[in-house]
Amino acid sequence: MKFYDAPPAPSPRRVRMFLAEKGVAIATVNLDLTQGEQLTAEFKAKNPRCTVPVLELDDGTCLTESLAICHYLESLYPQPNLFGEDAKEQALVLMWNDIVMFNGFAGAGEALRNFAKLFRERSVTGPANFPQIPELAERGRLRTEHFFSELDARLADSEFVAIDRFTVADITAYICVEFASWIKVSITDAQPHLRRWHAAVSSRPSAAA
Repeated sequence: MKFYDAPPAPSPRRVRMFLAEKGVAIATVNLDLTQGEQLTAEFKAKNPRCTVPVLELDDGTCLTESLAICHYLESLYPQPNLFGEDAKEQALVLMWNDIVMFNGFAGAGEALRNFAKLFRERSVTGPANFPQIPELAERGRLRTEHFFSELDARLADSEFVAIDRFTVADITAYICVEFASWIKVSITDAQPHLRRWHAAVSSRPSAAA
């Protein structure tokens, strides 16, 4: 297998953290997104959407999207379990992972790509160019702030995001909170449960991945 990465992009970092939790190492190719290496014909042949991460299997199959890659790796390396043991746990993990993606990651990405100079003509990931819409940057920041409050409320009732132990949903949420710093959204004093959880996850060795 070969893993196509792009530090410090948040999406491949989710997979790196997942791999670190599993204690698994995979041959890695690092792309420089600032130089457009994800837009080359060679990489488009692996992922026409021109995004990272990509996991290329030994038979040439290319898996894209962080959650799909992590799900595949979970089947190869089932312990420690990070997707839930039974149907109920798995449903809760996937549910909360989606909540984080739709309410957190999407807002932060919307904000970043509509104000950062690097994305002036690249406000949407993929092979096509789209101009920035400044109003979406402010909306994305507000969405992210609202998500932080939503996550704090959830963590008031649960030690972890989805179930009673650390899962891929915690990885997704942690990388989302870290990513939000790029748009200058951070945990506030009014979010003590989120702060407690973030400190706990930050202390895990995988957080350095």
